[in-house]
Amino acid sequence: MFPQPNRGKSSLFSGFIPRSQKQRHYLLKGIFWQNKGKIKYLFFLSCLVISITNFYPASAHKVEVAGNVGGTFHIEPNDTPQAGEPAKAWFALTRRGGKVIPLAQCDCQLAVYAEPYAAGEPPLLEPQLEAVAAERYQGIPGANITFPKPGIYELQLNGKPISGARFKPFQFKFEVTVVGGSTQNTQNERDVNGNLVEGESQKLPIWAIALPIFGFIGILVVVLRSMRNGQ
Repeated sequence: MFPQPNRGKSSLFSGFIPRSQKQRHYLLKGIFWQNKGKIKYLFFLSCLVISITNFYPASAHKVEVAGNVGGTFHIEPNDTPQAGEPAKAWFALTRRGGKVIPLAQCDCQLAVYAEPYAAGEPPLLEPQLEAVAAERYQGIPGANITFPKPGIYELQLNGKPISGARFKPFQFKFEVTVVGGSTQNTQNERDVNGNLVEGESQKLPIWAIALPIFGFIGILVVVLRSMRNGQ
C-alpha cells in the first residue's frame, strides 16, 4: 500500500514536512521572501506613526559655537514658550574640550529682541541672569523671561571672561518662537512681528495624538492576519 497523505493538517508546502536543519532553513527563507513586501510595508507604517506621535511636543536644544566657546540653549516648555507666562531659559557654556563655564567665571548679559529689529535698536527685554542647575550642568547662566506677545524673538547672549577664566569673548544668537498663552482671550490680535494670530492657545487635541496610534494597531492586526492566512 502506498502511504496516504496527511489530510488533517496542511503546511506551507503540501505533503512536505521539513526534517533536516537545511530543509527548515529553506522553509523559513521561503516564508520570509513570501512576506517581504508586507514586512517592508509594516516597517514603513511603524516609522510613520512614530514620527507623527513624536512631532508634538518636541524638545530640542539649540547649539551655537563662537571661538573656543560652545553654547547650548534651552527654554521651557519644550523650546516653545507661551506669551504672557514666565519661561525658564538656560545657557550651558562649555570650553573646547567640554569643560563647563559657570556664570561665576563669565561676565554675561542677555538681551531679547523682537524680530525684525534694526541695528542699534535697544532690546525689548534685558532679563537678569542667575546661576542655575539644569540637566548635568551646574551654575550655568539662566533667566526667567516673560514674552509680551506671540511671535519670533531673538535672544542675544554676550559674555567675556572674569576671575582668571580662559576663554574668548563670545556672542550667541538664538531664535525663539512664542505661541499664544492660555490666559489670552479668543479675539484675534497682532503678534510682535505684525502678523494676525488667534489669541487662544493652539494645543494639539488628545484625539489627534491617539488617532495615529489606534490606526497603527488596526493596520498591524490586519497585516498579521494576512500573513497568517498566507502561511
